[in-house]
Amino acid sequence: MATMLGQSDPANSPLGLMLLDEITPVVMVLRTPLVEEACLKNGLNLVELLTPFSTFNNIDVPVRTASDQPYRLQKFKLRLFYASDIRQPNLEVAKEQLKEVITHAGEKDFSDLCSDPPQIEDVLSTPESEILPSWFQFVNKELVRSPSFSDHEAFDHPVACLLVVSTKDEQPLNRFVDLFNTNQLPFLLNDGVMDPKILKHYLLVHDNQDGSSEKAENFLTEMRSTFGSNDCRLLCINSSQDGLVEHEVNPWAPYKTDASLSQPLGCFLNIDDFNEIKDLMQDFSSKRIIPHMEQKIRVLNQQVSVTRKGFRNQIKNLWWRKGKEDTPDASNSPMYTFSSIESQIRVLGDYAFMLRDYELALSNYRLLSTDYKLDKAWKRYAGVQEMMGLTYFLLDQSRKEAEYCMENAFNTYLKIGSSGQQNATRCGLWWVEMLKTRDQYKEAASVYFRISGEEPLHSAVMLEQASYCYLFSKPPMLHKYGFHLVLSGDHYKKCDQIKHAIRTYRRALSVYKGTMWSYIKDHVHFHIGKWYAFLGMFDVAVPHMLEVLTCGHQSKTTQDLFLREFLQIVQASVRESLWQSLEEDMIPSLPTIRTNWLESLPKNISKKHKQSNICVTGEAIKVDVEFKNPLQITISISSVSLICELSASSEEIDCDANSSTSELQNDEESGKLTISREQTSNSSFTLSKADFSLGGGERIMVQLTVTPRIEGILKVVGVRWNLSDSVVGFHNFESNLVKKKIAKGRRKAKHSPSDNLKFLVIKSLPKLEGSIHHLAEKVYAGDLRRLVLELRNQSEFPVKNMKMKVSSPRFLNVGSWEILNTEFPACLEKKTDPEQRVQANHNKESHTVFLFPEDTLIQGGTPFLWPLWLRAAVPGNIPLYITIYYEMGDISNIMRYRTLRMYHNLEVLPSLDLSFQISPCPSRLKEFLVRMDAVNKTSSEIFQIHQLSSVGCQWKISLLQPVETMLPSELMPGQALSCFFKLENVRKLTTPEDKVSLLAPREGSDVKLGSEASNEILFDICSSPLADFHICERMHQEGSHQEHPNSVDFILISQPSNDSINTGLPNPPPHLFSHHVCHCRIESTSPIWWLMEGPRTIHHNFSASFCEVKLKMTLYNSSDLSASIFIHTLDSIPSTSQLSEVMAGSPGNQVGWYDTSLLNDIKVTSDVLGMKVGKPPSLDSVSQFIWSGSSSTKVEVEPMSTAVVPLQICVFSPGTYDLSNYALHWNLLSSKDKGSHGKCPGSPYYLTVLQSA
Repeated sequence: MATMLGQSDPANSPLGLMLLDEITPVVMVLRTPLVEEACLKNGLNLVELLTPFSTFNNIDVPVRTASDQPYRLQKFKLRLFYASDIRQPNLEVAKEQLKEVITHAGEKDFSDLCSDPPQIEDVLSTPESEILPSWFQFVNKELVRSPSFSDHEAFDHPVACLLVVSTKDEQPLNRFVDLFNTNQLPFLLNDGVMDPKILKHYLLVHDNQDGSSEKAENFLTEMRSTFGSNDCRLLCINSSQDGLVEHEVNPWAPYKTDASLSQPLGCFLNIDDFNEIKDLMQDFSSKRIIPHMEQKIRVLNQQVSVTRKGFRNQIKNLWWRKGKEDTPDASNSPMYTFSSIESQIRVLGDYAFMLRDYELALSNYRLLSTDYKLDKAWKRYAGVQEMMGLTYFLLDQSRKEAEYCMENAFNTYLKIGSSGQQNATRCGLWWVEMLKTRDQYKEAASVYFRISGEEPLHSAVMLEQASYCYLFSKPPMLHKYGFHLVLSGDHYKKCDQIKHAIRTYRRALSVYKGTMWSYIKDHVHFHIGKWYAFLGMFDVAVPHMLEVLTCGHQSKTTQDLFLREFLQIVQASVRESLWQSLEEDMIPSLPTIRTNWLESLPKNISKKHKQSNICVTGEAIKVDVEFKNPLQITISISSVSLICELSASSEEIDCDANSSTSELQNDEESGKLTISREQTSNSSFTLSKADFSLGGGERIMVQLTVTPRIEGILKVVGVRWNLSDSVVGFHNFESNLVKKKIAKGRRKAKHSPSDNLKFLVIKSLPKLEGSIHHLAEKVYAGDLRRLVLELRNQSEFPVKNMKMKVSSPRFLNVGSWEILNTEFPACLEKKTDPEQRVQANHNKESHTVFLFPEDTLIQGGTPFLWPLWLRAAVPGNIPLYITIYYEMGDISNIMRYRTLRMYHNLEVLPSLDLSFQISPCPSRLKEFLVRMDAVNKTSSEIFQIHQLSSVGCQWKISLLQPVETMLPSELMPGQALSCFFKLENVRKLTTPEDKVSLLAPREGSDVKLGSEASNEILFDICSSPLADFHICERMHQEGSHQEHPNSVDFILISQPSNDSINTGLPNPPPHLFSHHVCHCRIESTSPIWWLMEGPRTIHHNFSASFCEVKLKMTLYNSSDLSASIFIHTLDSIPSTSQLSEVMAGSPGNQVGWYDTSLLNDIKVTSDVLGMKVGKPPSLDSVSQFIWSGSSSTKVEVEPMSTAVVPLQICVFSPGTYDLSNYALHWNLLSSKDKGSHGKCPGSPYYLTVLQSA
């Protein structure tokens, strides 16, 4: 019988909670289509509608089973299934569903796999719940449910049947009878597995949108007279007519995971429907299901006691089963009908288990175990042993017996074969949870390993869970943890779950990092690199491949494999797609213009050269050739070069005339002919040569070049070399020309692969060469410097129509020609004449393509210079891609334009870390206190803070105290500082024209933070390049406060101390640092600010009369919409409940109110007010002052405007009074935002009234 236990109650363990979900009474649901139609209005079917109300955490029902001692049942749950779903799951469908879940989990978790793997120390200190992937629980639950509705287990057999008919159905009584049709019932009822005399409960559903429920009440009366009053119930739903009900805590959300919902769940169910469904399931469980199960247990226990218990019955049973041990094992267990004593004992045990009478359940499981063993019904025997193990666990009695039963059940399931595999998995998972509850993680890991099986994906999940058990063992078994992660990752890879394989291998890497286990580390790094490359993440793959290059301890074959894979990944990591994306906006979309030499030629090229690629005279063609040594010894190869043919344009016709002859030569003659051509045409092209040695079985990739000197047709036909400086060898890239014949009457065969090595050489064209001056490899974050782009064209023909685009405008920006010859940073100083400013580009399109001036021409080797601006925005390794498009005019009708690609990798180190906090000023409207925190993150650099600017014409920043008292002269490495400024809102009403340029920085205000004696000039944040970079920062720092009228942008400008920054350049340029912090939000979210004004101390003679005090409240509306403000005054300070009643008149939540009184500098909320008020005054108390005049005032304040409201109080006796007993409500007019209204109690305002002499 269930007993009351403490916190160590096994029922509250993960396994106990899992059993509460999985081994509970099943209710079979039969319904008509019209019932489903009514439920689907809420986005739910009938079972989904009832399921959230079928779990009870405190049902508190008295239960009496076989004994006379009752106990109370607290937790209870019903599992509802349609009759069509009560069947054994399709294993193939279940596998596909699990695969989808695991694949989706890999996609979801993969975003975290680009960062560095965690250190093993951090892993050991992380709680178990944070380490385990969240989807494990779902997968395990699905695996536990896979053998559901088996014929040998009674806890999945329906306990009751819920028949549901709609009031819209014709003849509802007949529909109830028709529903319980044998054709619709599950196999468990039709095949004699369970008693067909099942408890029936009749539910009539009425849709309130179809009219009143009078007709439904009449039907209910007929039902009760026919089926019995206790078995019939009426449920009215959809009481909301508009379907706009939104539940704060939606009970269906955890059960409905479909993200593509067109309407809120339960949108037609109001609170009355909600309570009616809840009462229905409560009564159904406590008054029908549980009593029915109690009665069933008592009846079955009486039968079992008569037939099976007692010494005489045991001897009779053994005698009857005598001789069954000698029969062969029954692979298919004998058929036990629902009326057999064995089936009745199993039902008795499972019902007792579900009602928490574990001792009664255990006694019947023991009795049944012997029978099944004698009958050799092994699957049923294993099922009983499994339940015995769970019962022992929940009774918290014999741990040894519990583990013995679980192992016995597990092994028996495995002996059965494939039919018991799903049951073995379920048994193993329950066994694992049992061991983990007792902190036996090592033993749990071995069970996971035994569950793994042969299916790769299933094995991968189980092996990964086993690895975590080794991690959680005491002490942690790290080597086995890492090894099982590797095994799991290997299985993930076999079933194409690459992202899960990377995740497990990365976790294993934390174990082997810093150890001497070289081989396993190489294995892990190598495969992680390959898998990242397979996913196209070459930037992440390369560092892992670099880890395996120093692999001298590996065999030569393995070293060759590592190096070859590394080279392939590095080559693939060249981001051709990025170059193309940069060039697509610049290259004209003309069909006759070629973007590269791999594209087809324009129409004015002859047909026989259509398949040729294009190259330019004097420019090298690179060909990669792989060599392999088939021997096991090292050989020396020297003078390796390409074998080429170059025919001048006039000679090509003759070559083609003799083409048939050259095609019929054998390989040896062709080789001699090619070499002689190379020797006689040595002046027509230039070849590169390479020397290397090849180890036994080694492969090597060699890059060879050929540079044509004259126009014509160039063919790369082979490669030649010298072996050991004595023997000349060669290889033709296409050696089967002798086999090719052209059939008469047919065209030539397909395009030959060798045509890829055939080039049309055109005359020399202009070619740009570029470099960037003053571009260092390492800079600090915020570093702003001027660079110079130098372009040269050695050709006498000029290039024109130049365009340029950079990949990261946040880091690199194109300057204007005027600043090239100015001093830096003097060119950034604020000009007194606004016309001298370099205007910023406020248009987002300005970051796409930069057009050089139309009259720009580059030729004859004369350098062309253009200024660039570099700003290191954020720390990290930043790749900078620059592409320049240029045209050559009418020099060539084949190639009209070319592109120059420039690449630079910039390492940005941390410098200053900034943060801002803006708080309302307590004593002034439209004024705020700004706190700036700065930390020098460098290890050796010293900074001097020069200037702080607020961006935007609506803000004005100023100092609170002299600079010398608030800032140190220098910010040393590792030093932090905090300083305060005053920020004033001078914003005016924004016009539609102003809103267009909200992204761009407007006129701002500046505060000079340098030494007063230095007379330094302020830098102009509204001019290029500071304004251009700020536009980029606003775009990249987008957040929830973006474009909010009360958000502020700040720019801090600093300079390094003299000779502090070491760039490594021969002539280091001057340095300036700009740090941009955008979208800083004021702590208050309210658009309405107010201030109470009036006297603080008054002397009055109360013997003559009471004292009248005049006050005024100034209201300011900082929004772009008109605001309606309601002031409600009370004659005494209200209690919390009174204040809530006062404020209930205005909808919405309290947002944004804060105190602006002189004596209080904190935001006052209702909680703070409640603490100050203390106990509410008694009914007998009399207020010492009252508000005179109107008790409520309502005003409307225009946008960006101020309104003054006069107030007055009457004081009856001397004292100090808190005049905060008022409430304010505001509402923005013509606003569609949900947060356009708010409410708040009044701010404290203390008035002292003294008795005059």
